[in-house]
Amino acid sequence: MDDEGGMRRHGGSLMHGKWRSLLAVLLLTMLAAGCLAGPPFFTDDPGLLPLHTGEAYLFSAGTLSAGGFGAGAYPGVEVNYSAFRDTFFHLVVPMAYSAPDQGRSAYGPGDVELGFKWRFMDQADDGVDVATFPLAEMPTGNAQQGLGNRHASYFLPVWLEKDWWPWTAYGGAGRWFMNAPGQHDWWFTGVLLQRQVTPALYLGGELFHETPQTVGGSAATGFNVGGGYTVHGPWQVLFSAGRNITDVADNRFSYYLSLYRTF
Repeated sequence: MDDEGGMRRHGGSLMHGKWRSLLAVLLLTMLAAGCLAGPPFFTDDPGLLPLHTGEAYLFSAGTLSAGGFGAGAYPGVEVNYSAFRDTFFHLVVPMAYSAPDQGRSAYGPGDVELGFKWRFMDQADDGVDVATFPLAEMPTGNAQQGLGNRHASYFLPVWLEKDWWPWTAYGGAGRWFMNAPGQHDWWFTGVLLQRQVTPALYLGGELFHETPQTVGGSAATGFNVGGGYTVHGPWQVLFSAGRNITDVADNRFSYYLSLYRTF
């Protein structure tokens, strides 16, 4: 479950005309436009936590490109906490690594991520969950060593979800606002389908698209497959792996692995 009635899913009135219109607008945005997000995937969901509860992840993540492993996390800590109904606060603090094929490897604090998720439509009343999840990437990592960006960046997305047990589909689109030289604003779009295979195991797959992130860069489309397994009580292991389908040089292989629990 992913609302105030139970644990956030890592598997889990407005008039219908209004939410259908909002869905249509988002889909048009996705078509026109073509990342950290919802562990273990790039694509996020509108899922929330029960009021006055939290969740924590101890994770590692990284991407292998044609030039070696870029800035990944080993380890990173993510904490989300619901202080108000239909919202939660978000914090990611990574220890970053960079291991290029040419040049010196580096390890140290990475860019801190701050965010706030607000769900303003839910399936019980509106037939679909809809949330926004603004993020701010703060330039706390050493950019000269490849451990972060030189300037702050911001992400403004909208995420939608529809459940029909044992299936869940979610996705959305958002724009990254970049400030570093050589970068420009870019769009992320993602859709995901997952299934609760057993009470302890869920599996899913996502497709995502990114418009060019740098001056002279290329758009990229990729995929990830993964899921989560409940080990005991509130403890879960989350995992995913994938790569780009186009512009493969920028993402030959990416992974995410974490130990997760609620509190």
